[in-house]
Amino acid sequence: MSTVLSEQEQLRRQALQSLIDLGIDPYPAEEFEINANATDILENYDRDKLNYKNISIAGRIMSRRVMGNASFFEIQDSSGRIQAYIKRDDICPDEDKTMYNIVFKKLLDIGDIVGIKGYVFTTQTDAICVHVEKLTVLSKSLRPLPIVKTAEGKRYDAFTDPELRYRMRYVDLVVNPQNKEIFVKRTKLFSAMRNFFNDAGYMEVETPVLQSIPGGAAARPFITHHNALDMPLYLRIANELYLKRLIVGGFDGVYEFSKNFRNEGMDRTHNPEFTAMEIYVAYKDYNWMMKFTEQLLEHCAIAVNGTTKATFGEHEIDFRAPYKRITMADSIKEFTGFDITGKSEQEIFEAAKGMGIPVNNTMGKGKLIDEIFGEKCEGKYIQPTFITDYPKEMSPLTKKHRDNPEITERFELMVCGKEIANAYSELNDPIDQRERFEAQMALSARGDDEAMFIDQDFLRALEYGMPPTSGLGIGMDRLIMFLTNNASIQEVLFFPQMRPEKIVTVASTEDYVALGIPAEWVPVLQKMGFNTIPELKEANPNKVFNDLGGMRKKMKLEITMPTKDEVLAWFA
Repeated sequence: MSTVLSEQEQLRRQALQSLIDLGIDPYPAEEFEINANATDILENYDRDKLNYKNISIAGRIMSRRVMGNASFFEIQDSSGRIQAYIKRDDICPDEDKTMYNIVFKKLLDIGDIVGIKGYVFTTQTDAICVHVEKLTVLSKSLRPLPIVKTAEGKRYDAFTDPELRYRMRYVDLVVNPQNKEIFVKRTKLFSAMRNFFNDAGYMEVETPVLQSIPGGAAARPFITHHNALDMPLYLRIANELYLKRLIVGGFDGVYEFSKNFRNEGMDRTHNPEFTAMEIYVAYKDYNWMMKFTEQLLEHCAIAVNGTTKATFGEHEIDFRAPYKRITMADSIKEFTGFDITGKSEQEIFEAAKGMGIPVNNTMGKGKLIDEIFGEKCEGKYIQPTFITDYPKEMSPLTKKHRDNPEITERFELMVCGKEIANAYSELNDPIDQRERFEAQMALSARGDDEAMFIDQDFLRALEYGMPPTSGLGIGMDRLIMFLTNNASIQEVLFFPQMRPEKIVTVASTEDYVALGIPAEWVPVLQKMGFNTIPELKEANPNKVFNDLGGMRKKMKLEITMPTKDEVLAWFA
C-alpha cells in the first residue's frame, strides 16, 4: 500500500525532475541574502525611492499572471505580499531563454519559494512592484496550496475548516496570514510579562518537567517510565512546589513560564498541554499580589493591543486597574441564596443536589463548593473580578485567613466567566501543610483521582523555613484568548493536540494486476475512487464496466476497452 498522489502532486514531481534535469538544484544549500521585505517596500518606497534600486527579497509565489515575454506574480514573505514583474530578456539576457520560457512559465507553481533581485518601481496603475532582474529557485513545493480567491474585498474558497487548519498549521499560516497576528500578539504578551517581572527584580528559572510526584495542583497526571532509573515519573501538572523550594533557598522572587500537562478533558478552553506562568515573591501576601496582578495585566493589555480594552465575543473587557473584589461565600450567596459559611459537608452536598448540580460521594467539601461556584457563579463575571477567601478544603497549599481559620487567603481572577489567574498567601507552616496533604490522601482513598499526593521532600523543605510568600499562577493560553478575541484555545496554540490523522492509502499496481486488471487501467480505477482492492470488490461490476467506458471517453484514452466478461472476472 502507498499514499495516494493527486494529479497535481504527480505533475509537481515531474516538474521537480525537469528542474534537476536542467541542472537547477530545487533545494539549494547556499545562503540567499535578503535586504528588504514586502511590508518595508510597500510602506517606505514612496518616501525614499533611492533605497530600493537594488533589492533582494525572497518568498512564496502566491499568484501568477503568465503572459508572453513578460508576466506578473506575487510573492509572500514573513511580512506580507508584494507584486513582481518579470521580463524574459531581463532574466535571460543571452540567447538561452530557458529560465523564463521553461523554468518560470512551465516548471514553477503557486507555493514555490523563490528569491528575486532587482529594483522597485511603480506601475501604470500606481501599484508598487519589484522589477525582477534575477530569479533563483529556493524550494520546490510538491503539494498545491488551497486557493483562496479574493474579489471586492471578499474571500472565497478559504481554508477555514478548523480540523484542517489546526492539523496543518503550516498551511493555515501561509494561506491565512492574518492568523499570524494571533501568535505575534502571544509573543508580545510573554515579552511584556517577562519584562514586567525583570524590571521588578525577579528572576526567571526552570524546574523539572518530569517529576516523581505530581504536585502543586489537583489534577490527573500523565504517567511515563524512566528506563535508566526503572521508576515511574509524571509529567508536571504544576511547577509550584519546586518554585517554593527556591524561595526556601533564599531567592526573593522567582518565576517560570512552564509547559504543564493534565490528563483530563479537552474543550474550547482546555488543552491537555498548556502554558502557565507562576511567580513567587517572598515577604508578600495575597493583598499585595492582587494589586501586583492588576498592574501586570494592565501593562500586558497595553503591550499587546495598545489599550487596556479588549473585545471578546459580544463583550468589551477593560483590564485597567483596579478590579472588583468579592469573597467566594458572598458570591455563592448572591447567586444561589445559600450561605456556605459554617455548613457541614453533608449540608453542602444536599444544597448542591437541590440546585440540580451533579454530585457524588467521592466529593469532599471543597469539591462540592467548587461545583456550586462553577455552575452558579463563575459565568456571571465578565469584567476582571477577584474572587477571594476560598474555603480551606479547596486550597491545600494556601495559608489560613488571618481573621477566619475556616477560609484561606486565596483569590482567583475571573474574566468573561473563566478563571485566568490563581494566587495565595502561601502556606509555610510545615505541620499544617502535612495535615492538608493527609486530608488530600483521604480524598484519594474515596476515589477522587484529582487529589494531591504527599510530597515528603517539599515538606522537608518547609521544615527548614520558608519566609511569608505570595504566589500567582496565570493560564497564558486563556489570557491570550481574551486579548485576541478567540473563543477556542486551539486558535491560540500553534499545534493543538488532535486525534491521529487518517491516512488515505492506495493498493499497488501489482495488487490490481493480480486480479487480471491491465496495468494501464489501474490509474483510471484509482481516479474513479477505487484506491484499495476491498473498495473495488464492494462495487457493482456492471456499473464499474459502464463507468470505465465513460472515463475512457472523458479522458480521451487510447487504450483497449476490456470486455464485460473480463470486468466481471475481476470480481470473481
